[in-house]
Amino acid sequence: MYIRGYICSCDSSTVALVVKSKKISCTDFDRFSSMDSTHQFGKYRVEREVLDEQRLEEVTQRKTYSDTHPSLIEHLKESLRCTVPKLKQSVVSSLPVLYWLPKYSVWDYGMPDLISGISVGIMHLPQGLAYALLASLPPVFGLYTSLYPALIYFFFGTSRHISIGTFTVLSIMVGSVTERLAPDLNFLIINGTNITAEVNIIARDSYRVEVAAATTVLGGLIQVALGLVKFGFVGTYLSEPLVRAYTTAAAAHAVVAQLKYIFGVSPTRFSGPLSLVYTLKDVCSLLPHTHFPTLVVSAVSMVFLIAAKELNSYLSPKLPVPIPVELITIVAGTLISTYTHLDNNYTISVVGVVPSGLSSPSVPDVSLFREVIGDAFALAMVGYAVSISLGKTFALKHGYKVDSNQELVALGLSNAVGGFFQCFSVCSSMSRSLIQENTGGKTQMAGVASALIVLVTILKLGPLFKELPKAVLAAIVLVNLKGMFKQHFDIVTLWRSSKIDLVVWLVTWVSTLLLNLDLGLAASIIFALLSVIFRTQLPTYSVLGNVPGTELYVDIETHTEVREIPGVTIFRSSATSGLDISKMIIYKRRQEAKQRRREMRAERRAKRQAKKERQAQRAGKQMSGAPVFSVEEEAGRWRDTCVDGNVTDKEEQGLTKRENGTVFVIPNTPRTLDDPCRWEYLKGGEPDCTSLGWMSELQDGDTTTLGSSSDDTLSHDLERVSLGSLGKWTWDIHSIIIDLSTANFIDTVAIKTMKNIFQDFSEIDVDIYLAGCQASVVEQLELGDFFSESVTKRHLFASIHDAVLYCLDHRGATLFPRYEPSVLTPLHPLLQQEALEGIIAQKPELFQTQQTCPKYE
Repeated sequence: MYIRGYICSCDSSTVALVVKSKKISCTDFDRFSSMDSTHQFGKYRVEREVLDEQRLEEVTQRKTYSDTHPSLIEHLKESLRCTVPKLKQSVVSSLPVLYWLPKYSVWDYGMPDLISGISVGIMHLPQGLAYALLASLPPVFGLYTSLYPALIYFFFGTSRHISIGTFTVLSIMVGSVTERLAPDLNFLIINGTNITAEVNIIARDSYRVEVAAATTVLGGLIQVALGLVKFGFVGTYLSEPLVRAYTTAAAAHAVVAQLKYIFGVSPTRFSGPLSLVYTLKDVCSLLPHTHFPTLVVSAVSMVFLIAAKELNSYLSPKLPVPIPVELITIVAGTLISTYTHLDNNYTISVVGVVPSGLSSPSVPDVSLFREVIGDAFALAMVGYAVSISLGKTFALKHGYKVDSNQELVALGLSNAVGGFFQCFSVCSSMSRSLIQENTGGKTQMAGVASALIVLVTILKLGPLFKELPKAVLAAIVLVNLKGMFKQHFDIVTLWRSSKIDLVVWLVTWVSTLLLNLDLGLAASIIFALLSVIFRTQLPTYSVLGNVPGTELYVDIETHTEVREIPGVTIFRSSATSGLDISKMIIYKRRQEAKQRRREMRAERRAKRQAKKERQAQRAGKQMSGAPVFSVEEEAGRWRDTCVDGNVTDKEEQGLTKRENGTVFVIPNTPRTLDDPCRWEYLKGGEPDCTSLGWMSELQDGDTTTLGSSSDDTLSHDLERVSLGSLGKWTWDIHSIIIDLSTANFIDTVAIKTMKNIFQDFSEIDVDIYLAGCQASVVEQLELGDFFSESVTKRHLFASIHDAVLYCLDHRGATLFPRYEPSVLTPLHPLLQQEALEGIIAQKPELFQTQQTCPKYE
C-alpha cells in the first residue's frame, strides 16, 4: 500500500493535489486535476508507501538516543576541552567589537555614524538633565548616565542601532526607590530661632545618589548573571502587551512626579500601594497655592515644545536631520532665566550649580542591596525587555542578528560599571534609537560619537546650565510622554484582535497604577503566566474531516466542504502537552447529540404526515413474528397519557427524563409468537459523560426486566434506561486517530494515560493510532516504556493521511456496531403495540419488501 500524489499546473494560482491509496492513470489524474483548478503553482509528483513510525525510522536511518543526547560526562568533557578555534569563538562572542571593528570601513560608515552620533548626543543633553529629575537626583548625574553606559555598550553590545542611556520608565522606577529610602523627612534641619524645619538638600541628594548607584549595580549584576547562564529567553515572558501597558502606567507616575515642578508646589511624596492616588490627592489640595510664575514658564515651554515637534514631524521628510527641539528649549530657557534673573526676582526653582569635570569612581554601599533587591530585579527585567525588543526590531529591518544572551550581558555591564560612576539604570530609548537610525547610523560607533558630545558638555558646558529652570525640564518630560500615552489606543486594537491580551494589558495597567511600579510588575508577570497556563489547560478540541481530493484534514465544525472518513474518527487537541481523551470523546458525543436533535426535529415535522402510513403498517405487524420494542416511542406515548391524568406521578417522573437517547430493545433471534421472548437493548452513551470508566464497567453485559405487570416496575425500568445507567459503545467506528502534531512533549502522566486509552479501547475492539508525533515525543514515549508487544511503533504514523489509509486498508471503510446480547424477560404486554410502531416509524423501508421482523447483528 502506498500513496501516489500529483500536482499539475496550467495557470499560476492554486494547487490541485490528488492523493490515492492506489495508483491512478494519467487520464484519471487529468479528470481529478480539472476540479476547481483556477490557480495552480509548479508541478511535482509524489509516490511513496504508507509510513508508520517503525518504517519511517528504517527509511530515514534515525540516530539512536545516545547519539543525539551525549551523557553528562561527555558533555562536561566537551565543554572543558580547549582548542584554538573554540577559544577564538568564545572571545569574539564575549567581545563582539573584535568581530566588527576590524572590518569597519571609515569611508563607508564613518560620516553616517558621525552625523548620527552628533544628532543623538544633542538629544542626550536635555533628556539626561530632565530624566535625572524623574530619578530625584541632581541633573548632572543624568549627564553621567548618558556617558559611561554608552561607552561600555560599544564593546559588548550586538545591536547597531539602539541608543543606550536614560529612559523615562527606568528613571521613575529609580525615583521611587530613592524617595522611599531617602525621604525629605529624614533630612530636616530644625531652626532653633523660629522653630522651623528645612531640608538638608546636600545630604539628601548625596544619600539618594548612593541608593541609586547601589540599585543600578545590583540590577546590572543580575542581568550579567542571567546572561551568563543563557537566560536571555526570559524576555519572552514579558509580552508586548505587558510591556506597553507597564510603560503606559509608568508614564502616569512620571506625570504625577513632575506636577510639583509644573505648579511650583511641594506635595508630600508617598510610597507603596496607592502612592499615586495619595500623591495626586495631595497635589490637588495644593493647587490653590500654585506658584504662578513657575506655571507660566511651564506653560510657555510646553506650548513651544508641542508646536516645534509638530513642525518637526511635518518637515521631517525634507530635513536631513531633525530639529533639536529640546536642546533649543533648554538653551532659550537658560538664556532667558540668566538675563531676567528668574530665580531672584520670581523665586523660580532652577537647576543650580552643575559641577564640571568627571567624578571619580566609588564602590556602592553593599548594605543597601538587601533593601533594593526587589527594585533591582524589576529594573533589570524592564530594561532588558525594552532593549531586546528594540534591538530585534532594528536587526530584522536591517538584516543582522542580535544575540539575546549577549545583550543581557552587555546591558548588565553597562549598568554595573556605570553604577560605580554614580549613574542610574539605563536601557535603550525609542526616540533616540529612531533618530540614530533615521540619520544614517550604521554601527555602534554612533554611540561613541554621542558619548563624546556628552563628555564635552560635562567638561566645558555644564556650569552654563546653572540658571536653567526646573519647570523647563519638567515640560520636556511631559511632552516626551505623549508617545506613551498614545499606547492607550492599544485597548481598541487588542479588543479586535485578542481579548486575552487585552485582559493582560488592563490588569498590568491597573496593577501598576495602584500597586506602584515594583509590585505592579510582579503582579503583571504572575497574571501573564497564569493566563498562559490556563490557556494550555483549557484547550479546544476538534474532530477532523478530509478535504475531498486531498490529503488534508480540517475541523468539520468550521469547514463545510469536508467529510468524515467512514469508520474512522480523527481527534485533534490544541493542547501542546498532555492529552485528555475523555474530553475529546465528550466533544464527539456532543456533536452527535446535536445531529440527533436536528434529526428528531425533522422527524417530528414528518410524524403527522406519516400517521396514516403507520396505521397501515400496524396491520402488517400482526402478521409478522416477534415484536420489536422502542423505549423512546413508548416513553412518548406514556407522556401523552400523563397529560390526561391516567398515569401516576412516579411513572411520569420516570418517563419524562428521557431526551435524546438511542435505546432500542430488540429480539435476540427471530422467533414465533408462541416462543418465550428474550430481549436485548442497544444504547448510546450520554454526551456529558466525564470519564471513560463507563465503557469498561459495562462490558460484561447488562440485563434488566421489562416483563413485570406492575406499572411501577415498568416506570422504574424506563427510568433506569433513560438515565443512562445502562449502555454500550454505539459509534459506527473501528479506529480512532489522535493527531499529536501540536504536542512538543509528553510527560509520564500522559504516557500512562495513553497506555490506558489503548487498553480500554482494545477491549471494545476499537483501534487507536497516533499521527504526526514529533521526534522528541517519540523519544519520550520510548523512555517511558510506552511501547509493548500489543502497542508498537506500527501504531504511530507520519501523518494523518498515512494513518487513515492504513485504517481503511486494515479494517475497511464501514463497520456495523457490535453488541453483546443481554437477556431480558418477556416484554410488558402494554408496550408491545407501540414498540413495533416506533421501529416501523423510524425504519419504514425495512417493512416494504418483507413481512418479518429484520434480524439485527
